[in-house]
Amino acid sequence: MIDPPAEADPARPQPRSPTDLFVSFTLLALQGFGGVLAVVQRELVEKKRWMTREEFVEEWAVAQIMPGPNVVNLSLMIGHRYFGLRGAMAALAGMLTVPLMGVLLLALVYAQFAGHPGVAGALRGMGAVAAGLIAATGLKLMGALKMHPLGLPLCIALALLCFTGIALLRLPLVVVLLGLGVTACTLTYKKLDRQGLKL
Repeated sequence: MIDPPAEADPARPQPRSPTDLFVSFTLLALQGFGGVLAVVQRELVEKKRWMTREEFVEEWAVAQIMPGPNVVNLSLMIGHRYFGLRGAMAALAGMLTVPLMGVLLLALVYAQFAGHPGVAGALRGMGAVAAGLIAATGLKLMGALKMHPLGLPLCIALALLCFTGIALLRLPLVVVLLGLGVTACTLTYKKLDRQGLKL
């Protein structure tokens, strides 16, 4: 199988090689305490400019509905975009290798101090910070929905329905994804079709 070439757009910065992808995703993973989504969005969209906000939102949506960790799925998709299978494997290795070693070391340390009340309190505090990071990233990316074919009000309504289903009604994720996901995709397809744009 021949790897697809990277999109040729000289105006947009791109990773120079699979090694660049590996190093970039390793650095991303090492910054992502409590959730790497906020860091990935800031680094890839705002700093490196490898993606636009709209592209990030689209690819993140696909990464979320695929099985496995969202950010790992995203790293595979971004790596493949530029260097095909080699790029996907390089980005995946960057996302997992060093953090995996760190987690194994931390697991050994945690096993020794798990019963200490200070450790439990620290973990609860990190959970609150992680929730804040995810909320802040969601609000930042909301601007990209202005360009969505369904329009901002309907996108916000779908997001609120999703939040209600998962957080308040505690519906299974697969039910919410199938129900709202299929609805959103169908509505978007029909809107684009009416506008004469083919997917």
